[in-house]
Amino acid sequence: MLRKNEVDEDGIYNNRKHVKIAGNRAYSGVLTALDAVLGNKTSDRKTLDWYEEELTNIDPKILPYFLTAYDVLYLAMGYDGNLIAAISKEGLDIAEKIINWAEQRTAA
Repeated sequence: MLRKNEVDEDGIYNNRKHVKIAGNRAYSGVLTALDAVLGNKTSDRKTLDWYEEELTNIDPKILPYFLTAYDVLYLAMGYDGNLIAAISKEGLDIAEKIINWAEQRTAA
């Protein structure tokens, strides 16, 4: 999605809608990967606090990445549509780290 969205010479995307879509898709991918590791919650919806607690119990080292993914992918990109390309790149790199971590956990 972001590859189609041109970046100007100052590193700014030109379409907020594409940034929002990319952020939401990437954050959904992170949650899907984490769900494969954490399993299903028995009741209610999964919340940020639930993911935080579960990750703390399994591997506290991944927690800062998850919290940053929430801040960057969900809030800055998905909600606000932040147009700074460097912020999007960092968020997507963090998503990739989390997804790779989850793949290693499910393969083990």
